[in-house]
Amino acid sequence: MEGERKLSAEAAAIFREGIGLVLSRWSALQLAVDNEWGGRGSRQKAEQLAADAFSWFTQSAEILYIDDLEDILNEAMISLNTMIEDGSIEEVAEKLMFMYEDCLTGNFNSVESLRDANHRRVAIPHVRQENEDDDDDDDDDNEETDGSSNMMVDTPESQPNLDPADATSSKPTPKPAAKTEDGWEVVGPRRNRGKRN
Repeated sequence: MEGERKLSAEAAAIFREGIGLVLSRWSALQLAVDNEWGGRGSRQKAEQLAADAFSWFTQSAEILYIDDLEDILNEAMISLNTMIEDGSIEEVAEKLMFMYEDCLTGNFNSVESLRDANHRRVAIPHVRQENEDDDDDDDDDNEETDGSSNMMVDTPESQPNLDPADATSSKPTPKPAAKTEDGWEVVGPRRNRGKRN
C-alpha cells in the first residue's frame, strides 16, 4: 500500500492558490457569480467551493477519485442554480487532480503558469480612441463643447437592394455625406424613420 501522501505547508499554500486560479478561470462559475444566479451570496458560495475542494484534497483519508471531485463541483454549481452540461466540470476536476499530483511532488509549474496567465489577462477595450496629434491641447476644449470626439467608428458598406418589392417603392435616395476639412463626414438626419403607412 502506498504511504500517506500529504502536501507540505508550502505546497498546501500554493495548491490553495492554484484552486482559486482554476476556479476563477472557469467561465460557468464566473457567470453564475457575476450574475448572482445563486442569490446575493453567490460569491460566498464560490469561495466555499474553493475551500471545500481544498479540504477534500487535504483532509480525505481515503483514495481520491475524480468522480467524487466532480460531484463536489456539480453540487456547488447546483447551489448557484446552474446546470453544467458542457463538460467543464470534468475539465476543471481533471485540472485540479493534475495540479494536486504536481504539488505533491513539489512541482508548482501548473500553478505558476496560471499565475502568469492571470497577470497577462487584461481586458481589451471595445472602443479605441485614436490620437493623431498629442500637441492639439487647444482643440480639446472645442471637442467638449460641440460634443464630438476622436472615437473611431466603423461605417458599414452600402448593400445592394436585392428585394424586388423594395425596388418599386419610391423611397428617396440619401444624399452623399459631405467631408469637412478635418476628415469628418457630415451626415444628415434620417428621414422617413418610423413613418407609418
